[in-house]
Amino acid sequence: MTTIPDGFAATIPAMQAAHAQILAALVRHGVVVAPYPQQLPPANERGVAAARAYPMQGVLKYHGLSDWTHRIAYLPSISLNNDAAHTVTLVEFDPALSTDEATLGGATAHGRELERITQTLDAVRALSGARVAARVTTRNVLKSRVAGKGLGTSAAGAAALAAAAVGALYGPELVANSRFLSCLARLLAGSGCRAAAGGLALWLSYPGLAHEESFAVRLDREGQLDDVRLITVPIDSRVGLKTEQAHHDAPHSSFFKSWMLSRGDEIIECLDAARRGDWRVVGQFAELDSMRLHGVTMSGSREHKLIGWEPENIAIFRMCDELRGRGVPVYASTDTGPTVVLITHRDHEEAVIAAVAALGLGLETVRGRIGGPATLIDIDQARAELAAL
Repeated sequence: MTTIPDGFAATIPAMQAAHAQILAALVRHGVVVAPYPQQLPPANERGVAAARAYPMQGVLKYHGLSDWTHRIAYLPSISLNNDAAHTVTLVEFDPALSTDEATLGGATAHGRELERITQTLDAVRALSGARVAARVTTRNVLKSRVAGKGLGTSAAGAAALAAAAVGALYGPELVANSRFLSCLARLLAGSGCRAAAGGLALWLSYPGLAHEESFAVRLDREGQLDDVRLITVPIDSRVGLKTEQAHHDAPHSSFFKSWMLSRGDEIIECLDAARRGDWRVVGQFAELDSMRLHGVTMSGSREHKLIGWEPENIAIFRMCDELRGRGVPVYASTDTGPTVVLITHRDHEEAVIAAVAALGLGLETVRGRIGGPATLIDIDQARAELAAL
């Protein structure tokens, strides 16, 4: 078991019941969950591997961690991988290194950044007792001019690191086990769990859940959402919003436990919709939970209010409501930061992009689709992408 924070013990029976119902719904829909591996191949202490992963955009979102060591969330969540960007990560285990080294976007990692990378590498090494240090090189590759805040690149980074580290030390078969990989990706960033699984991904979580039971699974494996288009509108945070602070504050909101306890039924409704290809329900939940996430974030502290939206967000949400009134189905989704992802059908992509331009706010739009899972890529290809800084 993992940690159950003070004040949340009374929620556990309901969350456990919801968890069981979600697992039953996955079985009903034929969604196969891979077993957690019990045996590992020998560690290759000179192993090298590279991986690519995509950022995620929350649909049924989460805030707050009940266990910070294992990064267990208070509630299950669903997100879409977004190919508006991707992360490339190269991991090289080298017995000649005395400690782990990391380069992020061309800059040497220090402090908390390096510490979090080492924590993930330690988890991968601990599986076999390996002690060899690693050299990590990683880069976010954007289709936009600016990253904005809230694009979900930390999730992509976590998934790519986990895939490359596992691939380098143990080989590709374990990378293909999405349950195993998503558990390891979660240790760097909770949302990395879903980024590892790819597509429309469900992350199973509640306080006290064991590490190997808090994993992600892809829900749209048969292409049910292939006609969905994601239009990303990058927006910077003018207040320097920190997601970690939002995670600390959110559980103190008076709205938080209600958000937790309503989640099970919504997960099942979203799962049912996704399996039949009803993308509008997915979009509706993404927009609705953007509002709830922001409410929880703003109300987590009496003294300091984490207001994550910028004025552009209000204009975009109003725009979507007006477009739907004119028969153009589109839904706006934001996570912690102000960057917006507009979820629509391919038939309406041009109309949505034109509507953003018509706001006259000088906003960039990036066309995209739903991205796949974290995967290993050719090492030479990765080196070429990493060198193109």
